[in-house]
Amino acid sequence: MRILVVTPWFPTAESAASGVFVQREVEALAARHEVTVLHLDWQRGAALDPSSLGGYGYRHVPLFRANPLAYRAARRIVAEFAQSHDVTHTHALTGLVPWLVGRPGGERPWVHSEHWSGITAPETLRATDRLALRVLGRRLRSADAVIAESSRLAKGIRRFRASPVDVVPCVVDTVTPVERPRGPALRLVAVGSLIARKGPILAVDALAELVSRGVPAELTWVGDGPLAAAVSERAREMDVDDRLRLAGALDAAGVMQELQAASLFVLPTQGDNFCVVVAEALVNGRPVVSGAATGAVDYAAPAVSRFVERQTGAAYADAVEDLARATASLGAAEIAATVAGRFDRVRVADELSRIYLRVAG
Repeated sequence: MRILVVTPWFPTAESAASGVFVQREVEALAARHEVTVLHLDWQRGAALDPSSLGGYGYRHVPLFRANPLAYRAARRIVAEFAQSHDVTHTHALTGLVPWLVGRPGGERPWVHSEHWSGITAPETLRATDRLALRVLGRRLRSADAVIAESSRLAKGIRRFRASPVDVVPCVVDTVTPVERPRGPALRLVAVGSLIARKGPILAVDALAELVSRGVPAELTWVGDGPLAAAVSERAREMDVDDRLRLAGALDAAGVMQELQAASLFVLPTQGDNFCVVVAEALVNGRPVVSGAATGAVDYAAPAVSRFVERQTGAAYADAVEDLARATASLGAAEIAATVAGRFDRVRVADELSRIYLRVAG
């Protein structure tokens, strides 16, 4: 089939990690379909080099949110491309702003994949974003199929859409797990933006609590964000600044290296719909401690995970100690086996293909 993917989230020359989960899905689809990506880039980053992209068409469309004509341009470009495709597949609720009226691709079959954490954690949104959620959420009623990446997100979408919601996980590639480091030090790693929703201050509090209990713990946080200074200051206040390392934003290889150097993954998230980094930690054979407001509960086995309801440093420290003891005898391959095949590219492409065939009749 000929699939047109329309997304505001996709990698750019400056940010290889931005929307990479959409890119992985596109690559999986391109193995069996003719796929074209229209990146409606409201951030107006630099386009990727098309020669570096294998197996699918690509057009970068920089747009300016404050210019009403940009929305007309988006509608025109998508309508033009949709004419030569069998299905239009949009991503992300915020990408539907140009279609407050009408359907992307006109009368062509329309599939929409949702990822926005604002749907499941509206309390984390600014007032303007909450308004956007109320307005744009209604657009989900019109799509021929809506896809969520977790049961948590599917439940949130059902507030706006009475028709069934399909659940298809994100693509997370299989790797050969490296054994966890052994020794007295408990090496914790977190991956995420340094924003309140990801819980970096809670992670520092948990680190301090562990140290106060005599646990020789260390924490590396991978990611940048506006709370970087506050996180460092909290570590100084709690006298654990020598045990905290802020690694900054890293590429995929850098994230992999940090996961492999860790004993256990921890992320005190206050709201995630799939949480790719938790899946990546498990694929790498690392046990995970996470906030309970996450789609990772769909796939993380109880034997190798703990989901924390009470959002305090002590509660996370309890979970870390408990999981470290429970998994002490497990090898990395045994932990990775708990999610074997769950996020495989072939499996994801199979599930999406069935949805395309259904809506195309």
